[in-house]
This record gives sequence, structure tokens and C-alpha cells, in this order.
Amino acid sequence: MEINVLWAVAVLLIGLMLRLNAMVVTLIAALSAASFSGLSFGDTLSLIGQEARDKRFLLMLLLVLPLVSALEQSGLRQYLQQRFAASQRASLSAVLSIYFLVRQTAAALGLTSIGGHAHSVRPLLVPMAEAVAQRDHPVSESALMRLRAFCAGTDNVALFFGEDIFLAFGAVLLMQSVLKDLGVQVDAFHLCLWAIPTAIFAALVQLWRIRRLRVHS
Repeated sequence: MEINVLWAVAVLLIGLMLRLNAMVVTLIAALSAASFSGLSFGDTLSLIGQEARDKRFLLMLLLVLPLVSALEQSGLRQYLQQRFAASQRASLSAVLSIYFLVRQTAAALGLTSIGGHAHSVRPLLVPMAEAVAQRDHPVSESALMRLRAFCAGTDNVALFFGEDIFLAFGAVLLMQSVLKDLGVQVDAFHLCLWAIPTAIFAALVQLWRIRRLRVHS
């Protein structure tokens, strides 16, 4: 069983290293794991459907997308870019650091819906970061693309290591559920407790990376 899982992990890593579509790679890795384990195609679909049903609470974040679309259509990005471009006090390091700390703290308190790629990074963080970065010197298109990726990565790190601290959050319940299915009994409180030092270390590393970030050639 362990070897079968490792084969699926290898498929996932190879696909991501080749920069293929992440959703397609994940699906292929899942089908590979099922094939290596001897499951039929019908049993595989049944298993995927059952897991999607049991973990459906994770899909509630999609409810905010219509609101974000309406705000962008009303000119939210342009407003943020104008305000931050005119401000001489805001710096790129400060913008990213404040967002990171607020995002991780909120995630640790269970308030994960206040951030995210679709409803915070793209319409809020990226316009602010781009405006500050281009305030005094022009920035190339490739540098802007790297900055956008860094903004998304900042959100990822803050959420990933912050949400595990909150006892009643879906990610903790998901880990406990997966471990239970594998025959490992673990208390959710201990999962949250041991997530704290990891989150602190991740914060120190990410804040250090933010301070070293350079977008100008």
C-alpha cells in the first residue's frame, strides 16, 4: 500500500515540475493511485464522490466570488492603485508584511474567508503591491508577473500554516478524518497545538523573504 501511494506522489511531483495544469496533474495522480491499488474505474469514481460529499464544507468559500466580481467591475483595482501610487509612506515590504500577518492571525482564529487568491490577492493585494512597486521606477512585465506570484505565495504560506492552529477549522477536521480513515487516532487539539511552532517559524521565514524581495533590475 505504501509503495502504491509513493507512485502516485511521484506522478504528482513530475507533473508539477513540468509545470502542467495543477488540476489535471492532481486528477491523474489520484487515478494513478487508484489504479496501483487495484480499484476499478467505477470504484474510483464512487470514492471521489464520497470524499467530495464528506468534505463539502470546504466549498463554502466559493460563495464570495460573485461579490468580488461586482467590486472589480465597479473599479476596485483602479481605486487601490491610485491611492497607493499617491502615497509616499507605503512600501512594498510593509504592504506584504502587514497582509501576511493579518492573514495568518485571522486564519489562526478561524477567519479564513477574509483572504484568498480570488477575493483578496487578485483584487486587493496585487493592485496595492504593483502600485507601490511602480511608484518611483518602472517595472518590467516579467518582474510584475513574479510580484503577482509572490503575492499569491504570501497568501498561501499565511493560510496554510495559520489555519491549522484553529481547532474547529475544516483543515484540522480534514486531517483528523484522513488519519482516522488510515487507522490513526489523533486528538484535534494536539494537531492544533503542534501547528503553533511551525506557524511561527513559517512566519519568520516569509517575513525575511519579503524584506529581501526586489522587483527592480
